[in-house]
Parts: sequence; structure tokens; C-alpha cells
Amino acid sequence: MVNVGFRDGERINPTVETRVSWKTITTEAELTRRAELLRRLRFATRRKCSGPLICRRTCWIHRPASLCGSTGRNHRVLRVLLQEAHQKHRGKMSTGPTQCDEVTEVVCLESDLQDGQMKEVEVNHHKIVLVRNEGKFSAVGGLCTHYGAPLVKGALVGNRVRCPWHGACFNTTTGDIEEYPGLDSLPTYKVKVEDGKVYVTAGKQKLTKRVKEMSCRVPGVCHTVLLIGGGPASLQCAETLRQNNYGGRIMIVTKDEQLPLDKTKLSKAMNIEVEKILLRPSEFLQQHGIEVLKEKEVVSVNTEAKTVAFNDGTSQHYDQLLISTGARARAMQCPGAEMENVKLLESYKDAAGIYQMSMGKKAVIIGTSFIGMEVAAYLSDKAASVAVVGKSIFPYQFSLGPDIGKMTMKMLEEKNVKFYMSSDVAEMRGVKGRVKEVVLQNGDVLPADVVIVGIGVIPNSDFLKGSMVEVDSRNAVVVDKFMRTNIPDVFAAGDVASFPLCIREDKRVQIGHWQLAQAHGRVAALNMLNKQTELNSVPFFWTVLLGKSIRYTGYGEGYTDIVFKGNVDEMKFLAFYIKGDEVVAAASLNFDPAVAKVAEIMATGKKITKSQARSEDLGWLQLP
Repeated sequence: MVNVGFRDGERINPTVETRVSWKTITTEAELTRRAELLRRLRFATRRKCSGPLICRRTCWIHRPASLCGSTGRNHRVLRVLLQEAHQKHRGKMSTGPTQCDEVTEVVCLESDLQDGQMKEVEVNHHKIVLVRNEGKFSAVGGLCTHYGAPLVKGALVGNRVRCPWHGACFNTTTGDIEEYPGLDSLPTYKVKVEDGKVYVTAGKQKLTKRVKEMSCRVPGVCHTVLLIGGGPASLQCAETLRQNNYGGRIMIVTKDEQLPLDKTKLSKAMNIEVEKILLRPSEFLQQHGIEVLKEKEVVSVNTEAKTVAFNDGTSQHYDQLLISTGARARAMQCPGAEMENVKLLESYKDAAGIYQMSMGKKAVIIGTSFIGMEVAAYLSDKAASVAVVGKSIFPYQFSLGPDIGKMTMKMLEEKNVKFYMSSDVAEMRGVKGRVKEVVLQNGDVLPADVVIVGIGVIPNSDFLKGSMVEVDSRNAVVVDKFMRTNIPDVFAAGDVASFPLCIREDKRVQIGHWQLAQAHGRVAALNMLNKQTELNSVPFFWTVLLGKSIRYTGYGEGYTDIVFKGNVDEMKFLAFYIKGDEVVAAASLNFDPAVAKVAEIMATGKKITKSQARSEDLGWLQLP
């Protein structure tokens, strides 16, 4: 007996090395012919082979050795059978392993879970979340595919569970990822209920994530989608296109030296190996026909000719265009700011350089926003000294509020980080082009071997000057809720985009959250394919200081009051940001899954009132 089948998209007979051509059944006669061939082969197989015709786990096909000849008849039979196997592989039979590779266990009693509840169970060392919704049980992988958070500690609403750490959402029936961050979906497991007991079946192979089925480029399809920018919006757009059977050419153009990275790590772990933060390896991108052109920058766009020009003098035609160039760090505007050891954090190379320059040296950080504070926390036990200069009284004063800012300031001061608040830089003095001192406006002089600037960002839209693409007063690209610009076939996403925010009555905003950039990319891709989809994501953000993670959801600009639950000084709290009579945002530390719960409430379109926030009873949040 021999085995023939397909692996990794290759349809090959490994015994006789015959490449199989796939054909679509277009006539009733062809269908009848193939059915008869399949019947004959099944008849022969029943006589000669004791194994199953099709193994559900890998879609390999068993056939008797007597049929291994190279005649045309046998090759036709082989083609038909492989086609049948391919269809079953794409359908229900691909969802589970063979019985010999499965383990089924009783995980609980039917009465242990009520509707709207979940629990973590373990089957054959698989961590699984078991969910009951509308009387039906389902089971999916128990760990978030982003960074492994236990989903059982998250927020369950209907058939969707939200990660307690970073806000990714998964469908508890299909396992599909429905909100970001993260790229992959959850594995699913078979569930059955008998005699009041709940059984879950898991394969022996341990899986923590599942890549959605994706197509690749189809020869002869003359259509190009060009994605400008190498961040999460572009990558998510590319993958969504392939997940929806787009067969044209996909090109990601980035000025970075690396493939798309998880840049949220660059301020939290500045010496991390680049391989550990690649969003996808090159082999994955090549397999699915996603081209990445690195170290290539767009300098202009001609929307009438549908071409873009690059800094190397070349150009590229597109049929549809995504502008997802992000935002660049704002540079200091003071004497001496041009010196070589004054650094901005924008790329992996920047992070690695700052780390090397700071080891055992005097570091001065300008700015007390999220980037500046994360860099200060990371360097606190690596640099000889860390000084932070900020214009406000406390860090995060206008975003998270003075109480949380004061708490974070105290955290870092305990690690010997020194703050110079209510101040600004007057000049930087140096020798031979290198800063040696940072002079503040109040006259203080700070010794410096390296200066890191984190004072905000500017949308990367300069290359659109002279084009017809609309930008606003801050140079952000204006899009609608479908991520469309004012020019047909031109979309924008991520930090560069100004978009209507659904939870604030479509107020036009520009928000630099990683999660939103991915959501933008997905919505843009679906609308490129004429699958009309509106953006309805709730902003979710996190920052990490000395191992402590602050979660944030909503949009708090213009808040007038903050209501706290817990104790900020004890670093265990939930903060509600109030505007008028409505909660517009929430932040927490060591109060999971409160922010995830708030995000899910906002996602349903429900309003959280000021009186609910002030109430001593938080039963409406359904916290554990």
C-alpha cells in the first residue's frame, strides 16, 4: 500500500512524483465520470486495504499497491480522489484528527455551567476554555494568540471572549479572531453532552493558535494592491485579502530594514532579538504571495495615473492603494538638538542603538508620554542614571490624569529615576557633535551621554503633497468609516488616518493604537473587495512600567471628572473617565478584567452612566 496526498498547498503524488492539476467540475457529465472513477477505486480499496480511504487528520489517501502504475487511467483516478480529499480537507473533515490521535475526557457536569459562563478545562495538556451560550457548549483554545493571556480571566459577552490583557476578541464557536491585537485565531475542540456529562475531545498535537485559511497569488490575475507602510495595518490588510480569496498581487512597501515587527515592544524591551518580534516570518509571507519591499520609501502619489514614485527613482502601478505610513516622532526644536546622540525611537535600529548607548551611561529623556515613560522604566536598571524632563506637573497628566501620573512617577523614582517636571529644554551643549549637557529653562543643567526625545508624533503624509488625497489640519489622511479617502480605490489606515469613532457619535479622531491600526487594515481590505464593512472597534491600549501593566479603553479626550474604584496608591484601581453624564473611557491596574468588560459594553453600543460609575455596587460590570 502507498500513500498519496497534499501538504502545504502542494498537490503531489510522492510515489511517482506526478504533479496533479486541479480542475473545476463544470459539467454534469464530468461529475458523473469522476463519481464512477471514485466508486471503482473505493471498490478496489475495500478489497485490498484495511485502512480508511481518507484520514481526516492530514487528508492522506490510502490505495492498494496494485494501482501504483503510471497509466493514464490510474492518474485520472488519482486526480479525482485527490480532488475529493482536497474538498473534504477544506470542509468538515479537516476540523478534527483521527480517533487514534484524539483524547476525549469528561471535563465537567452539564449543570456546572450556566448560560453566559465559561471555565478553563484541560484535556491531554491542552488549556481549553469551555463556554455555554444559549444552552449550547463550545470549546476553544484557552490562551490568547497575542501574548498568551488566560482567556478564562477575560470578558465573555454572548459568543465572544475578550482578552483581559490587551483586548483581543475571539468567537467562542468558531475560534476566529474578531478584534485585535494579534493575527491568529484559536483552535476549536469537539464537545458533546451525554447523561449530564460534558465531554471535550482534543488531539494529541498541542496547538495554541490557528492561522485562518489563506489563498495565494493566482497566475494571470492582473490586479495589484499596493500597501504603503510596513506596520500592522498593512499586514492585516494583506492577510485579510488572502483570507477572502483575493488572487492578485499584494505589495507592502516599507522604509524599514526589517519585515513587519511588533513595534510595541521596542520601548518595553529595547534589546530584544528581532526574530522574537517579527509578526510573520518571510516564509509565511512568500507562501501566501505577500511581497515586502524593504528600505524603499514613497515620495509621491499620482492618483490619476494610479502610480507611486519611490526614492530610488522607480515607480509602481497600483489598482488599489492603502496609505498606512504611520507617524514619525516629533523632533526637538532647540539649539543642539541636531547632535548625533540625540535620539528618536522609531525603528528596531533606533531601539538597539539607544540601548547600546545607554548601558552604564547618563540618559536624559525628554517627554513624559507613554514612550518616554516606558523607555525610562526600561533603562532604570541599565543606565548609570536616568533623568526625565516633562512640561506638566505629573506624567500622563492630560491622558490618564494626575493621580495615576503621580503614582507612576513614584514607581520610577523608587528605581532612582529623577524627574524634572514643569520644565522644558532651553538648549543642548556638546563637544564634537555629541551632547554633554541638557540645559533646562529654569537653569538646571543635566549631564547627558544620550538624549531620547519622546514629545509626540507627526503623521507621515508629506509624500501626498501635490496629490488630490485629502488631509486635515494636522496632516492626517481623512477617511470615512469604510477607511476610504476622497479618491476612489485609495484607502488609509493606522496612525496616519483621521477617522470617525463610532463610540463618540462618529467624532473625527486620530488615535495611535496598535489594535486600531489592525482593525483599520481589516476594514480597508474588506471594502477593497466590495464587502461593505464599517469600522466599529473600541479603542484599547496598554502600557507597561516595571512589570506593571495599565490597561485603557475608550476615548477620554475632554473628560471632566475621574471616578476611582480601589486605591491608586496601592496600585490596584479602576478609573472611569466622565464627560457630561457618560463614561467615555476607563483605565485600570491590577483590576482585570474590568477594562475588558467596559470595552465589551461599549462595543455593544450601550452607554455607561456617571451614576453607574459612582455606585458602590459594580454588579453591572459582572466582575469575578
